Amino acid sequence: MSVPTTHPFAFDPTYGMKLKQLLAIEPPEAAPGFDDFWSERYRRATAVDPQPKLLRSKIEHPDWHVLDMTYTSTGAFQIGGWLLLPRDGPVRRGLVVGHGYGGRDLPDLDLPVKDTAVLFPCFRGLSLSAHPPIPNDPGGHVLYGIEKPDSYIIGGCVDDLWLAVSTLVALYPWLAGHIGYSGISFGGGIGALAIPFDTRIDRGHLVVPTFGHRSLWMTLPTIGSAQSVQAYQKKHESVLETLRLFDAASAAARIKVPMLVAPALFDPAVAPPCQFAVANSLAKFNEIFILDAGHFDYVGSSEQNALLHEKVRRFFKVP
Repeated sequence: MSVPTTHPFAFDPTYGMKLKQLLAIEPPEAAPGFDDFWSERYRRATAVDPQPKLLRSKIEHPDWHVLDMTYTSTGAFQIGGWLLLPRDGPVRRGLVVGHGYGGRDLPDLDLPVKDTAVLFPCFRGLSLSAHPPIPNDPGGHVLYGIEKPDSYIIGGCVDDLWLAVSTLVALYPWLAGHIGYSGISFGGGIGALAIPFDTRIDRGHLVVPTFGHRSLWMTLPTIGSAQSVQAYQKKHESVLETLRLFDAASAAARIKVPMLVAPALFDPAVAPPCQFAVANSLAKFNEIFILDAGHFDYVGSSEQNALLHEKVRRFFKVP
């Protein structure tokens, strides 16, 4: 193991917890009305016609046709992104790939998947989907609309994921029920919230997912988006009741499809106890691949990422 022992942070990014303690973290009790809130949101989102528009991209790749694309999400929000189509072989699976809070400048052209249409959306307010007055920095974005559950930006981003799935189904109707999701950090938390309510998604891969166990998330020191919310709460009324409706660990307990989750033992941006709250909430038939660190360079990261890359290849392999 290569868990970092030296770092520049004023706090311990392991939070003094070893693997045994992290694996013992139990999921939080879901907020009252949790299922009704998300089921109704999903109903409204899937009633939207995504109206995808495709253009040939300037990006060239020997294995992929790359298309620039937009689609319509809830509230008539225009989402930008990219669609990758295989140059060789049919489209037999769909995959939506989320991004971290740094946004996305380009699609990932090194994904280990074949015969797959891969959609890379930029969630609302970020990167190609930037839209003032929504802040495009993590600290501002995570606060936008936080006063009320119905206006909170995180819910809109979950809508964007569901409409990405709708876009793939609109373009390739035979993919319904054969669409996966992969997301890291911010995208991991969004995925955990979205997957249990969308039966069109048949499996998910989450790396260092955020938004788990919000009561913990609000108390642990961090350099991530939680820091901004913690500072906000010190000056305003508590937002924990809103956040409990957006708890990725509560949502993960409702996921019934295969999952490959990669939490980290050390992470200054997404506290490991919150990551493991998500992983531990899943049914026991799922796989947990433990990283030594997240959001931080460490010895052995290349080897661990190569192993995870191979697991992802098998996980999303078309039968």
